[in-house]
Amino acid sequence: MLDSINIFNAMTDKFGAFPPFLGEDSPMDLKPADLPDDIDALKARVRAAEAQVSAQDAFIAHLQLLIAKMRREKFGPRAERTSRLLDQLELQLEEACAAATEDELAAEQATKNATTTVPAHQRKRPVKKPLPEHLPRERVVVPGPDACACCGGDRLAKLGEDVTETLEAIPRQWKVVQTVREKFTCRDCEAISQAPAPFHAIPRGAAGPNLLAMVLFEKYGQHQPLNRQAERYAREGVEIPLSTLADHVGAASFALTPLYQRIEAHVLAAERLHGDDTTVPVLAKGGCDTGRCWVYVRDDLPFGGTAPPAALFYYSRDRAGEHPRTHLASYAGILQADAYSGYGKLYDPARQPGAVTEALCWAHSRRKLFELADIAATAKRRSQGKEHFISPLALEGVRRIDALFAIERDINGKSVDERLIVRRELARPLVDDLHAWMVENRAKLANKNPVAKAMDYMLKRWTGFTRFLDDGRIDLSNNAAERALRGIAMGRKSWLFAGSDRGGQRAAIMYSLIGSAKLNDIDPQAWLADVLAKIADHPASRIDDLLPWNWKAARQAAVAA
Repeated sequence: MLDSINIFNAMTDKFGAFPPFLGEDSPMDLKPADLPDDIDALKARVRAAEAQVSAQDAFIAHLQLLIAKMRREKFGPRAERTSRLLDQLELQLEEACAAATEDELAAEQATKNATTTVPAHQRKRPVKKPLPEHLPRERVVVPGPDACACCGGDRLAKLGEDVTETLEAIPRQWKVVQTVREKFTCRDCEAISQAPAPFHAIPRGAAGPNLLAMVLFEKYGQHQPLNRQAERYAREGVEIPLSTLADHVGAASFALTPLYQRIEAHVLAAERLHGDDTTVPVLAKGGCDTGRCWVYVRDDLPFGGTAPPAALFYYSRDRAGEHPRTHLASYAGILQADAYSGYGKLYDPARQPGAVTEALCWAHSRRKLFELADIAATAKRRSQGKEHFISPLALEGVRRIDALFAIERDINGKSVDERLIVRRELARPLVDDLHAWMVENRAKLANKNPVAKAMDYMLKRWTGFTRFLDDGRIDLSNNAAERALRGIAMGRKSWLFAGSDRGGQRAAIMYSLIGSAKLNDIDPQAWLADVLAKIADHPASRIDDLLPWNWKAARQAAVAA
């Protein structure tokens, strides 16, 4: 990760915030009237344009290389700034590619009337991927000529055709589905017969399952509040009152509660869980309170497990330790989490139905050291005239921990026994050396030293940090839970706060459903639409058929058949 940051800083020093070809001397500024009449001067101008194109190519290549490198590191020992750097680099890449194309065309336009011959330069462009095969094709035929363009003859024979495909989007369409139930009367007994009324996803609802799924996913998956949805629908010619949308959300979440309960049972049956929490502002009288959204993720894939992954969310009004104890009251497996004291009683050996095994997150400990060794952030503070500090000890600690993450990347997805063999052979010596190094250097530091505090965070909890060496099911980090909470952290900027405790609990249900669908590589909106269309008359004894992983398997089997 430090290599990536160093590369990024070096590029920034070399090119600046934006590459030089975005400046005032861009070929976009060339005009035919400004071109010199002298051939030598014109050649010099063309060579200058070529040099700028070469600089563009070099900058684009650097950006693509760095983005690829950072993506490979995304699930390993990643810095806190990785996501932000990726966004910035991709934005710069977008601007660089767009500017390069503009400059190429401008240079060609400015020099197209020149009589001098110069070496050709052609920028390598990415190969276009074929458009998705599953999309419908609309064939638009351009009529051929009626006569030969060469001799004017009309004896033309079709030789073939060239097809150019263009991806197009159709604006969203609304429709009203009328379900007609015909009535019949018996000529013998005059009784009236009629088919039963179809089930609706929500009682007395006038919203179809696809509309309900769209509203739910927009609110909880894309973090678009209902008032913004209502405004957008009104602009499309369909006015749905905000209160009606809220009724739909409440009724749909109630209908989906049985699925949430089955996901809850599936997650809490795991041998190992990832746990974490984040803040959720809650509207209260006179202001906002700070509630909590808790997540427990079951993901057995890193150690070769076959159980499908799932995410379970809970909501609470505060962060009291009683909440995780209530959530995990029946659980007695491994909990991967941070060092939050509220988990403490879960690890009590006398606890019933059994003590939870503590497994701490190396990413949290690395973060504390990285903050003291973040060269890029320190350089920024120095440029702003602020106090700056880089700790060589923290930098060395990050380097040692990164070596452990490098080993973990190679054994991700392997069986428990295979992971243990590699860890005992390669990781244990590194962990022992890290411990000895920390003990030696911690003795030289004052208690108030920031590096000493970061080291104490690990040394005082060394058993919880090193438990992965003896259990192949344990991961080195708790990133699975942090990834599950990332959407909420981003969504807070959009929806600002939950309306009530009931709203927080309703959100926990929907986050669990949508998060579990994403973990199983399923389009949450398509799954919710199909489930809402079936759940009203679906047998309760077969509710597991609608769980995301079972639904996906049934769909794949149907497609294969």
